[in-house]
Amino acid sequence: MKTTKLILLSSMVSFGFICSYFMELTMQNAEQYLAITTLIFADGFFGVIAGIRREGFKTYKAIKILRTLLFWIVMLTLILVIEKSIPGAGWLSETILMPLVVFQLISVLKNASMAGFIKMEVLNQILDKIDKHKGIRK
Repeated sequence: MKTTKLILLSSMVSFGFICSYFMELTMQNAEQYLAITTLIFADGFFGVIAGIRREGFKTYKAIKILRTLLFWIVMLTLILVIEKSIPGAGWLSETILMPLVVFQLISVLKNASMAGFIKMEVLNQILDKIDKHKGIRK
């Protein structure tokens, strides 16, 4: 009986320590978590509206938003743990997450255009300014 209580108590203490570690990590980097979450939900919001207009509502495509969000939150957490534990790895979050941000922003613009929130001409102007080296669309 005492052994069971001791095992239970030590498990609860260990679990509490792990939860407090991740809570501190999350609160110190709340802006990054908020940015990732907002970006993925914005892309999903406009994507669902565009999909409804195109082919009707698809549940599995809406659930894909949550799967993508969960993946990138786990990735951000992993990157932040590595950055915190290895002093020279402070560049990891910028290197890995910036391509996500750029591609997601372009996806948000495209989905918003397909949903009717942005005119196609405005989207083309924005995309042309991103890729100036390719020339202007005709």
